[in-house]
Order: sequence, then structure tokens, then C-alpha cells
Amino acid sequence: MSQSLQYVDNFLEMLAVERGAAQNTLDSYGRDLRHFTEFKGSAIAEAAADDIRSYLAYLEREGMAASTAARRLSALRQFYRFLNAEGMRADDPSSAIDSPRRVRPLPKVLTEVEVEQLLKAARTYKGAEGIRLVALMELLYATGLRVSELLMLPYPAIQAERAFVVVKGKGGRERMVPLSEPAIKALEQYDTVRSRFVRRPADANWLFPSRSKGGHLTRQRFSQLVKELALEAQIDPAKVSPHSLRHAFASHLLANGADLRAVQQMLGHADISTTQIYTHILQERLQELVNNHHPLSD
Repeated sequence: MSQSLQYVDNFLEMLAVERGAAQNTLDSYGRDLRHFTEFKGSAIAEAAADDIRSYLAYLEREGMAASTAARRLSALRQFYRFLNAEGMRADDPSSAIDSPRRVRPLPKVLTEVEVEQLLKAARTYKGAEGIRLVALMELLYATGLRVSELLMLPYPAIQAERAFVVVKGKGGRERMVPLSEPAIKALEQYDTVRSRFVRRPADANWLFPSRSKGGHLTRQRFSQLVKELALEAQIDPAKVSPHSLRHAFASHLLANGADLRAVQQMLGHADISTTQIYTHILQERLQELVNNHHPLSD
């Protein structure tokens, strides 16, 4: 057995004994380190930073996902930190290597026309369930709430004047989001039938009560309703989900001149970089508009 392979075995043994790593984890680390050994063709214990960079470039050329390449780099980092800590190497060649950038897929965004089609289709539903569906859709599009935030709204979350909805988001952070006029009207109408969905006294604590175990409308049921609504509106159901209404809320606001910071606050994003993904969507749309409609475009 070569010295490098012996080092790999020592590293895996340390993971098992000192960190209690599961066998699947040990197998994964072993495969990743062997793959780098095969690429380098010589002792990986002696690899330099440039060897690791060449390896990552090779993975990219081979079309490997950034997330997988990042996992393999993580295995190398831990391996070389182990060698350094144990005095088997004087340095850590992985310390100067940046992780592969994970390209965040842009969310599918409904157009304003498509959202109007969905809302129009919701208004064709009859009875208390139809009134509730309109309230759900109008409130979601007006506020951009996460679906869990929407469905777990307590009944007092809507203020008496119905100008704002108060929501507790991630990390327990509370925020106020203004309501649109159509959402206010839809909620007022929903109030007249809401009691029909209260089956148990505890259910009355929720804005959208249900017979579910949790006492409120479930994500699964709401997602099902939205898919059915998409079919009714003649929109591809694969494009429509409760989350796509949140994306539509943000991108449509920005497209109509809203301030990025204001949108960040309404969405409940802790970091504005999360909100900035919507500016990329708008840039793509503008580029597509120029390419398709500019008189000098090919």
C-alpha cells in the first residue's frame, strides 16, 4: 500500500473513531479521495494548491454539478487539515481554494396576465370554498408571504382596519406587510363564511381553519387547489405553485418601480442578496424584450 493510501485510511479511521462518521459518509469520502488520486496519478498527500485547482477545472469541464464538486473539495479540505494537524504536512494546500460557485436557478415567474387569469378563474368557484380560495390567492399575491406563513396566520393577524397583515417569519422575526384593496375586499367577504371551516374550538385560532390535524389548511391541500386552479385558467400547472405567487409578487413590484429594500422587508429576507435574484429575472426579461422586438435585432 502506498503512503498516500495509508494516509487516506488513517483519515477515514479518524472520522470513524473520533467523529463517529456513518459508513455511508466514510464510503463517500473514500470515493472522493480515490477519484482525486486517479486524476493526479501520484501521491495526493503531496498535492499542491494548483493540483486541486486543476482537478476542480477538470470536474467543471466534465459537466459535474457545482454542488458535487463542492462536496469533493470539502473532502479534500478535511483530508489536508487532518494531515496538517497530525504533522504529516507542514501546510494545507486546500486553504487557498475557493469553493465552486453554485449557480442558483432563477425561479419560474408568472406574468401579470397569468396572475390575473388565476384570480379570474378563482372567482368562478362557487360557495364558501370558492370565497376562501379567492381570499387565499389575493392575500398571497398581495403580500408575497411564504406558504407556511400564509396558512399559519392566526386570526388576529389581520388588523381591524385591514390595512396590514402581521406575520412572524423565519427566526421569529415579525413584520408588517400592507394589503392591497382587492385583498382587503376578498378578506372581508371571506369573513362572512370563515366560521363554516371551524370544526373544533381550537381551529378558530387560525385565519384559514381546517379539519386537518394542525387545525389549519395544509400546504398539500392548498398546493392541490392551486394546481387545479392553473388548469382552470389554462396555465401549465408545472409553472404554478403557492411559491410562484410569492415570486410573482416580488418581481412584479420591482418591475413597476418598487424599491429593492422595501421588497426585501416585505418578503422577510434577512439578506438583501436573496432579494436581488429578482433583479436578475428583470434583466433577463429586458434582454429578451430587446432581442425579440428591437428593430435592429436579428
